[in-house]
Amino acid sequence: MLVNMLTGSLEQGLAYALMALGVFLTFRVLNFPDLTVDGSFPLGAAVSARLIIAGTHPLLAMLTAIILGVMAGLLTGFLHTRLKIAGLLAGIITMTALYSINLRVMGRSNLPLLRQNSLLTIVQDLGFSRMAATLLSFFLIVILIKILFDFFLHTELGLALRATGNNPRMITSLGVAPQKMIILGLGLANGLAALSGALVAQYQGFADIGMGIGMIIVGLASVIIGESIIRNKRIVWATKGVIIGSIVYRFLISSALRLGFSPTDLKLVTAILVIIPLARPRRGWLEGIKKIAMKEKEAG
Repeated sequence: MLVNMLTGSLEQGLAYALMALGVFLTFRVLNFPDLTVDGSFPLGAAVSARLIIAGTHPLLAMLTAIILGVMAGLLTGFLHTRLKIAGLLAGIITMTALYSINLRVMGRSNLPLLRQNSLLTIVQDLGFSRMAATLLSFFLIVILIKILFDFFLHTELGLALRATGNNPRMITSLGVAPQKMIILGLGLANGLAALSGALVAQYQGFADIGMGIGMIIVGLASVIIGESIIRNKRIVWATKGVIIGSIVYRFLISSALRLGFSPTDLKLVTAILVIIPLARPRRGWLEGIKKIAMKEKEAG
C-alpha cells in the first residue's frame, strides 16, 4: 500500500512539476502574481485531449498545447503592460475568458481519453508496464524541461528576465524594456502550465473543465515546500527544489487521504500546507521578540 502511494505521488508530482516551474517563474523570478495558470492548465488538457481524440500524434498535441498556453500568457502580459491593467486583475480576466474557450474546445465539461493512443500507451507498446511507462515518460520530460529552463535563465535573455523581477528600474537603465520581459516570462510560464495539463490529462485519462480550479495554490505549495527543503537560492537548486516540492506535496495529499480526509477537504489541506511554511519566519520573528522582552524583564 505504501509502495503504491509513493509511486502514485512520484507520478503525479512529476506531472504537476512543470506547472509548479511556471508558477516559480512568475512568482519568484518575475515577482508577478499571475492567476492565468488556473485557465492555461486546463487549456493544455483540453487541447491535447481534443487533438488526440481527433487522431493527432500525442507529441504534436502536447506541442500545440504549449503554444496555446504561451498565447494565454502573452494575453495576460499584453493586458498588463499595454492596457495598464493590474497584474492580478489581468490574470483573472484571462483565466475567466479561458473557461469559456476550454468549454468550446472540449465541447462538453468532461472529455474522456479511454482507448485513445496517448503518450503513455505509445511507451507501453515498447514493452513497459503502465507504471514504468508513466515514470519513464514523465521523468524524461521533466528533466529535459528543467535543463532547458536552467540553461535559459543563465542566458543573456534569461538574466534580463531575472533582473526584471529583482529591479525593473535597473534593467530599464541598461536599455531593456521590462514590459517585454514580463510578457515573455508570462508566456513561458503558462506554456509550462499547459504542458503540465496535457500530461495530467493523459495520465488520468480525461480532461475536465474544473481541473484548473485552485491550481495556482497547488503550484505555490510546491514552490514553498521545495524552498523549505532546499534553501539554496541558485537557479539550478531552486528548480530542483520546485520539482521535489511537487512530489512531496502529492505525497502529503495522499497521506491526508489515508488519514481519513475526504477528497472535498483537499483544498483546505492545501491551504494549510501553504500557511505552515509561510508562517515559519513569522513565528521565528515573534519568538525573537519574546526573548528580547524576557531579557529586558530580567534586566529590569
